[in-house]
Amino acid sequence: MDIPYTVKPRPDTGLYNAKIGMWLFLASEVMLFGGLFSAYIFLRVGAPAGTWPHGWLNVTLGTINTVILALSAITTLLAWVALKLNQFPRYKVFHALTILLALTFLGIKSYEYRDKFLHFEVQLKDGRIADGHMVENKRDADHIVLHGHYVENRAELMDGHTKGKEHTELKIPRADIKRMQNYGPAHNNFLGIYFCLTILHALHILGGVLVIAYIWGPGSKMWFTDPERYTNRVEVSGLFWHFVDLVWIFLFPVLYLT
Repeated sequence: MDIPYTVKPRPDTGLYNAKIGMWLFLASEVMLFGGLFSAYIFLRVGAPAGTWPHGWLNVTLGTINTVILALSAITTLLAWVALKLNQFPRYKVFHALTILLALTFLGIKSYEYRDKFLHFEVQLKDGRIADGHMVENKRDADHIVLHGHYVENRAELMDGHTKGKEHTELKIPRADIKRMQNYGPAHNNFLGIYFCLTILHALHILGGVLVIAYIWGPGSKMWFTDPERYTNRVEVSGLFWHFVDLVWIFLFPVLYLT
C-alpha cells in the first residue's frame, strides 16, 4: 500500500506530508533555541558591570566556521537543484561537499572546545591569578606549568584578557594554589550558556549530516525507483540544514562579536 502525499501535495495545504512535518518540527526548534537565546539575554543583562566576559572566543575560527556553513547551505541547495534537473552525478558531488563542509565545521568546533578545557585560571594564595594554557608534558607532582600571565584580579580577565599581555611559561608550585579551574561550562555563566548553545547546535549539525550522508549513500537507491520522492527527501533535509545555518548566523555575532 502506498503512503499518500509523499510526492503529490495535499489538497488542504498544498504541500506533501514530509514538508509539512519538517515545518512543524522546525517550529518547535525555533521555540527551543528562542528560549536559550532569551536565557542568554537575561544572564547578560543581569550581570553586574565588569563581570561579563568580552573577547574570550576566537573570532577568526568563528568567522571561518560561518563561511563554511554558508557554503554548505549553497551546496545543499545546488544538490536539490541538480536532482530537479535530473543530474544525479552532479547531485552526488554537491551533497558530498555538504558533508565534507559539515565535518570540517565540527572539527573546528572540537578544536575550540579543546582549547577551552586546556585553558586554566589559577588563584594563588598570595592573591594573584595565573591565567593560561596548561603545558601537559612539563607538569609534575609538585608543580603545574602554564603558558600565560599573571593578573592581580579577575576584572583584568573580563575584557580581551589575552590582549596586551605577554605570555610566558609559568611554573607554579601546587602548594601555592588556592583554587584552579579550566574554562569549561562550570567556569561562569557566559561559558555555561556558550557551551549549551554551541553543543546543542553541533548536535544538530551532527544529526543533519548523518541524515544527509544516509540519503547520499544507501538511501540513494530510491532515485532509481522513485526519483520524485527521493528529491523530496533531499528537499526536506535541506530545509533542516538551512535552519541549522540560520541558527549559527545568530550564534556567531551574539557569542563571538559582543
